[in-house]
Amino acid sequence: MPALNTASDQELVSLLREGSEEAYAEIYNRYKWLLHTHAYKKLGDREAANDVIQELFAALWTKRQDIFLTTTLSAYLYTATRNRILNIIEHEKVESRYVDSLLVYANNYVASTDHLIRERQLMEIIEKEIAALPPKMREVFELSRKSHLSHKEIAEELSISEETVKKQIKNALKILRMRLGIVIYIILLTNF
Repeated sequence: MPALNTASDQELVSLLREGSEEAYAEIYNRYKWLLHTHAYKKLGDREAANDVIQELFAALWTKRQDIFLTTTLSAYLYTATRNRILNIIEHEKVESRYVDSLLVYANNYVASTDHLIRERQLMEIIEKEIAALPPKMREVFELSRKSHLSHKEIAEELSISEETVKKQIKNALKILRMRLGIVIYIILLTNF
């Protein structure tokens, strides 16, 4: 058996399929930084990039016996990383649309007195949760959602990078979705 640091990718994949932890470690060490750099460039968030790479390599180990490459190992890992990144981006879009729809609902819904009372209560809950965000995150979120400024406009106004704006909004949406998701569900259960 050749030294693993000089083994070809095909040899490493064969050893990996047989359960070689050493081959797995060599693949990890060979590709982790390249894949992490790619994920970070696309996501702009080191923690998210770390998560993508950890999930990728966890899946590589778990599904090692099912790996049959039709291309190079690097292309396989790159494609798997890209697919995970696309899933994250799509999930962020869904989260953003969810919170936006809650805000639109809370701002525009007109109905009976009973519904108006619930609407006001819902708006108070949403405003309270927004106010509970960390100050900088809240400021960025409010400029985005209430003042309808673009990421670039917010970055210029606050003298921060667009990536920071994007990350702050993403984190705010995640926090609000977790906090408001349960509240909205309870309101719907108790009022209908």
